[in-house]
Amino acid sequence: MDALSGKKSSLHNLSDANDTQLMLRLITSKERIIDVEDAGTTMRFLTAYFAITMQEKILTGTQRMKERPIGILVNALRTLGADITYTELDGYPPLHLKGFSGQKTATLKIRGDVSSQFISALMMIAPALEQGLTLELEGKIGSRPYIEMTASLMKEFGVNSTFSGNIITVPRQTYTPTEHTVESDWSAASYWFAFAALAEHAEILLPRISLNSLQGDRTVVEIMKPLGVEAKMSGDKLKLTKARAEKAISWDFTNCPDLAQTIAVTCAAKGIEGSFTGLESLRIKETDRIAALQNELAKIGGRLEESGNTWKLIPSKRLPASASFHTYKDHRMAMAFAPLAAMIDVTIENPGVVKKSYPRFWDDLELFGFIME
Repeated sequence: MDALSGKKSSLHNLSDANDTQLMLRLITSKERIIDVEDAGTTMRFLTAYFAITMQEKILTGTQRMKERPIGILVNALRTLGADITYTELDGYPPLHLKGFSGQKTATLKIRGDVSSQFISALMMIAPALEQGLTLELEGKIGSRPYIEMTASLMKEFGVNSTFSGNIITVPRQTYTPTEHTVESDWSAASYWFAFAALAEHAEILLPRISLNSLQGDRTVVEIMKPLGVEAKMSGDKLKLTKARAEKAISWDFTNCPDLAQTIAVTCAAKGIEGSFTGLESLRIKETDRIAALQNELAKIGGRLEESGNTWKLIPSKRLPASASFHTYKDHRMAMAFAPLAAMIDVTIENPGVVKKSYPRFWDDLELFGFIME
């Protein structure tokens, strides 16, 4: 949005996460080959941005990025008028973007149950299209709060849109520069909820975070309450304390899939049974997170069993004294299992994966008094 408004905005509290820093660097890059590394958001948003701005680019990334499907977004952009080809396997990066021939349609149908980032990418370029854009979302809509957050931020940049039922309408408009302070990340905050849940005693203060956030992962407040965490504002900070935990939890993760790993580990360790739905998108993340969870939960005696569209979490009966966890090059695997250190000795393999979203995670653990080697 800043780039489409002429890069004259004042943006504050930008994350030092690798995904954010990549986006900042690559969106203004003059290089023909753009390497997004393992940043799925960056791949999807830049695909739409480079298409609408008629830049010839080759977008590539890690081997895992080449395994993450992007055909739904590419097909939508092609329908609009973008010239995009696959350089290796159809439906997957790398992509060769060769320009935009002019808008061919003002209406698109797109699945709502795969990745909200496909939808956000199209929404953000819609004001720059000659005819604007109407998106009809087909089927179940996943991560709806993130679509609403996109619309809210677009409004800050002077662009109006409507999102009613399964229809998103964005007329042709012009982005205007603005001043914006980025909220702290609720996804990152969720790991501190897990520490609070698993520790014998806890009182944690989280700065620069609001209960009124539009972020989908703000719902961790409601999810973690039955897991034994009370969250209330204390001045300008969010205070986490212990509460009574329940014996079982049922939750639909459709709108907050990035919380699933953290909740599964917490339930397994605390002896809480879980019934989870809305986990389908976990298979196309940084790794197949369902398979990864099944492998690693087994190391502490937990199980995640799939039955149709429901996953049953069977908790551990007795935790081992120590365990070593593989991270599958996935930042959320590392941070989801790290809170077990409140109960057992934990080894995290390849801990550097946290740079993707929370580079100072291990430093913050040391500040809390955890001993690491």
